[in-house]
Amino acid sequence: MSLITGLHHVTAITGDAQENIDFYTGVLGLRLVKKTVNFDYSDVYHFYFGDEFGTPGTIMTTFPYGKSLVNGRHGKGMLNTTAFSVSIDALDYWLNRLDQFNIPYKQPQQRFSGEVFIYLEDFDGLGLELVFNDKDDRKGYYNGFIPKDYAIKGIHHVEIWLDAYERTAALLTTQMDHQIIAESSDRFRFGTDNIPGKYVDLLCTPNVLKGLAGRGTVHHVAFATADAQSQLEMIEKLNKFGLEHTEVKDRKYFTSVYFKEPGGVLFEIATSGPGFDVDEEFASLGEHLSLPMQFEEKREHLDGVLSKINYPTEKYR
Repeated sequence: MSLITGLHHVTAITGDAQENIDFYTGVLGLRLVKKTVNFDYSDVYHFYFGDEFGTPGTIMTTFPYGKSLVNGRHGKGMLNTTAFSVSIDALDYWLNRLDQFNIPYKQPQQRFSGEVFIYLEDFDGLGLELVFNDKDDRKGYYNGFIPKDYAIKGIHHVEIWLDAYERTAALLTTQMDHQIIAESSDRFRFGTDNIPGKYVDLLCTPNVLKGLAGRGTVHHVAFATADAQSQLEMIEKLNKFGLEHTEVKDRKYFTSVYFKEPGGVLFEIATSGPGFDVDEEFASLGEHLSLPMQFEEKREHLDGVLSKINYPTEKYR
């Protein structure tokens, strides 16, 4: 069995908390499946957006540090674009929706067979795509205002810019259960399977400036593994590949191991469970501030320093 089953989540460094809620739940129509805090810096929110259950492969997460945070710069050595998967029939709907809310985007283009995409950015300048295709059987989250058939189904792929792709490709193919899926010019697509939610696109961009971390950039990308045992087996493979990594970290909803891939992007191996219902019922996911035990004694303090947010947002219906 494969130790890596596909993508788990992408985590970005962002600015205003309410703008995060407005964009990902309002404009894009994802569900806020968890409202918690950054486990490494608890005075900052950690939002998880995804499908109805927060299924691995559908999750976009943000650390909203505030509008005063300096903008980052897209560039090589970074994951610069997170792509979401949408039905091929939904293109006109999404063009109209983005126009309706004055969200700038690039005109539709084709990539590989049967794949049409548009590039856009969130309110912090984070690179995003909507990829329209007929290969995704996942059910998108129905939020009551975006038609079910047009809802975002989850992450389609992530796009990493590199000086050269070979060492990262070797890591993916020899240690992380990926294989080459497609290539075109300087783009190489790898995947654990040939379906959305399983893809990593590597772009060779030697003449591009090095990316800089900051607002509007990706902090890390997480790959899904089944459980603690498969995670330990992955650690053994990382050791054999000569990659330094963290200890296993308890993130309450999954456990994590972090390491830098050869091109400099922070990778995470995250377990697929226990899931987001360990401290909330599925029907009320994301409605309350959920904290790990080590921060419960700080709840009153956190209620005072974390900004107040309005959810669900109504202005994008």
